[in-house]
Order: sequence, then C-alpha cells, then structure tokens
Amino acid sequence: MSEFAVPAGYAVLVWWFTTGIILFLDGLPQRTFRWSMGAATVVLIVAGYVLRSSCTDMSPNGAYIAFSCAILVWGWLEMSFLMGFITGPRRHSCADRCSGWGHFLHATQAIIYNELATLLVAVVILAATWQAPNRYALWTYLVLWGMRLSAKLNLFLGVPNIGDKFLPAHLQYLKSFFKKRPMNFLFPLSISASTIVLTLLSQKYLATDDAFKATGYALIISLLALAVIEHWFMVLPLPSEKMWQWALRSHRGSDAGGTALTPIDG
Repeated sequence: MSEFAVPAGYAVLVWWFTTGIILFLDGLPQRTFRWSMGAATVVLIVAGYVLRSSCTDMSPNGAYIAFSCAILVWGWLEMSFLMGFITGPRRHSCADRCSGWGHFLHATQAIIYNELATLLVAVVILAATWQAPNRYALWTYLVLWGMRLSAKLNLFLGVPNIGDKFLPAHLQYLKSFFKKRPMNFLFPLSISASTIVLTLLSQKYLATDDAFKATGYALIISLLALAVIEHWFMVLPLPSEKMWQWALRSHRGSDAGGTALTPIDG
C-alpha cells in the first residue's frame, strides 16, 4: 500500500500547492503579473532542461522528476492564460443572442492562442522524450491537456457549477461562453472515458513489479483521478474553493479581481 500511497500523496500535494500558488499570484494586483510571469519563465526554462535530462533516468526518482517538470511547464501555460498574456484575439463577451457554431467560434477565438501554445509545448515534449525510456513527463502533460480540454468543452455546453467565482476581473468576458444547465451530453462521456483509462492504468500498475514503472503509473493515476474529481465538482454542490482559501486571500481588495480555473482544468 505504501508503494502507491507515497507517489499518490506527492501528486495530490503538488496539484494542491501549485494550484494555490497560481491562484494567489493571479489575485495580486495586475502590475505584479509581469514579475510573476518572469519568475515562472525562469522556472519553465529550468524545468525544460531537467525534463530533457530525466528522459534516460529509469529510477523512481526519475519518474518523480519527469512528473514534476511537466507540472511546472503546465503551470507556466496556465499562468500565461490566467494573467492575460496568452489568450486569444477575442477579449470581449458574446451577445446574449449569440448561439450555435458562431458562438463556438467566438469561444475558440477567446482561447486559441493559449491552445496553440499548449500544442506547441506538447510537440516539444514529444520530441524531447522521443524513444526515451522515461516518458512520464509526456504522459503527465497529455493527461493535463486532455482533461482541461474536456473541462472547457463541458463548461461551454453547460454544467450546474460554472466556476464563475474563480474568474479574475480581466477574464470576466469568458463567462459569456459558459452555460449553466443541469447536464450536457458530453459530461457522461468525459467521466466514462477517463474512468476507463483510469481502470486500465490501475491494471498496469498492479501488473508491474518494476519500481520505476510502478511509481510512474501511481503518479499518473493519481493525477487523472484528481482531474476526474474536478469534473465532478462541476455537477455536484461542493464548495471546491474552500480547498484554496489560503490562496484566495490575495483576491480581497486586489485590482486583479478573482481567480480562475485550476491548473488541471484550465
């Protein structure tokens, strides 16, 4: 049990803490954003270098390092969006009457630059880990990307809890692309598909006796499980913001407004 509990606990702690740090920084006055992004960019460069170096490390520590580097890279992408540096060409709300494919196009325009940046980083990580024995950085990144895309589509199609309390003042226009409704056709598919992948990964974890693979699988399983839980937050009456009350204190009296979606959901 401890073989799984340790990496699972690490994944939860990293998820919770990095989410909180981003929420805290996003709640500071906007004049601080360039300094936060500057520091995050330094972290990005270091994480990229370490990620590339960890590709041949087939020890449990190598799995931890690859996982951590992917989280740090992802954090930079999330900050670039939440602080308004890399979003999209559309920075205003849709009219109430806007609907259909036109509305979807407008929503895409609001986030497209960040999605393209996410794709570019995915290609870079794929190239860096190509045919490498340690590819847990790539799998970590793909889980984050896939589940964030699922969350965005579900918010667009409609869920009970749209998380509008988490949007900062400079991203309030994004609320016009969220829909509040009891359920949408995609949500059951998202939960079912992610649960199936979670089950398959769990089977692989139980079948391996290699410490490196077991650690890597445990980290990915835990991250995906957290993403599934975050999806459930969209439909269940749970006060998810209470988990980051310490980080949200920076939003009181700030000219940056509130916060935004977590690093997993985007």
